[in-house]
Amino acid sequence: MKTFLADIIPSIAKYSQKLDDLTKLTNQHWVSLGDINQTKRVYIFRGNKQLLISENGRVEKGTWDYLGNQSLLLDTKDESYLLKHGFFDENVIALKLDSTNSYAFFVNETRYDGELNNISDVILFLENKYLKKQTGSGLGANERHPEFENIPFSYIIERETEKFDIFWGNHTSYILKYSSNQTGVVYKGGSSNKYFYMDMIFGKKFFDSMDEVAFKYYLYLNNSK
Repeated sequence: MKTFLADIIPSIAKYSQKLDDLTKLTNQHWVSLGDINQTKRVYIFRGNKQLLISENGRVEKGTWDYLGNQSLLLDTKDESYLLKHGFFDENVIALKLDSTNSYAFFVNETRYDGELNNISDVILFLENKYLKKQTGSGLGANERHPEFENIPFSYIIERETEKFDIFWGNHTSYILKYSSNQTGVVYKGGSSNKYFYMDMIFGKKFFDSMDEVAFKYYLYLNNSK
């Protein structure tokens, strides 16, 4: 079972369903994210505690058990796993391998077949669905500012990091990912406490909102090519 480091999970934990709602777990087809270009492993948690693992159509039988305290025990032919609740909704399960900082990800097969077939897509999906609620920014930006209307423009915040240095003082950096698949960094803070990006020629460019700086930086990225 392949696991991944995923800083996003603690950030969206408050949106998660509880693992003890076993009706949402059982009798679904959960695809394990791993080397899925070579093989597709589907986990089916049956109501009688039987675990079916289908790998390219070949089925291995094991067992699973809910241990309480948001924990699952999986027994397979080769290994046993103690997994802790990380995140759970109708599309994605992230289970933390006990005593580690890494997660096993499972995707509901209805989503796997349609769009979520690698870890990058899953992380982006979770960020888009949950983190934009916290930031109040992102995919609806072109509907909120007249300047955005004629330019196909949307973005999500991939990571937010608080920093300090002797030149800028306390500030926050935001890694943005645009719908065009471009990425970049904008900031907030310093003496003005405004949003800004760094122009290679003119230095800092300041703005009053995240949507404005994200849009102007998007134009800067495309005009500087």
